[in-house]
Amino acid sequence: MLLGVNIDHVATVRNARGSVYPSPLEAALLAEIHGADLITMHLREDRRHIKDADVVAVKNAISTRLNLEMALTEEMLENALAVQPADVCIVPEKRQEITTEGGLDVLSQQDLVAEYVWRLTAAGIRVSLFVDADEQQIQACNDVGATVIELHTGAYAEATTVHTRQQQLMRLEEAALQASEMGITVNAGHGLNIHNVAAVARILAIKELNIGHALIAQAIFMGLPQAIKQMKETIFRARSIPY
Repeated sequence: MLLGVNIDHVATVRNARGSVYPSPLEAALLAEIHGADLITMHLREDRRHIKDADVVAVKNAISTRLNLEMALTEEMLENALAVQPADVCIVPEKRQEITTEGGLDVLSQQDLVAEYVWRLTAAGIRVSLFVDADEQQIQACNDVGATVIELHTGAYAEATTVHTRQQQLMRLEEAALQASEMGITVNAGHGLNIHNVAAVARILAIKELNIGHALIAQAIFMGLPQAIKQMKETIFRARSIPY
């Protein structure tokens, strides 16, 4: 299982003081050295953390893949086509939200999503759609030509009871199996941390996890290299003992 390290919240800390540090670029390079399989960053419409210059700097410096998260807007599409990241993950975005609150509603806007998937794919960019573990949404992803999805794990991560957590985990397993049987590559992410990642890592149909906030938070206490090492070891141990 691959680990994508999301560096958005390095930029959050930088922007809190309006300084030039800590540097998202430095974080990306450090993450690569210490085991990140790809670097993920979300260029939001309001530029609340990652800035345009951060995306360009990281794209030009890293040797692993850049996974650029973006909203379904013409501005972001043109930006991605100019930057040419290896991967784009299309996510829903609302200005007032603290973080992404759910999956993209592919079902209600299939024509638009299909157009974006086609334009990005034609430019040589691998496209992922960030969706909830919902049978109809995954079918819609297949219908619009998506070859990759990222399952939104927020409902699982935020569950407050064992029963609810198990229900959400089952939904993730079923969705991952459904998508993989369609030939879609399955990734996952959102709200995952060192305490809840193992159960998701055991779902063999999931090939990649994108984790950011928890890693950067843990890095405050142990440093980013050790936080990445700890996460990768936890994923590896879980992956070695599948359900």
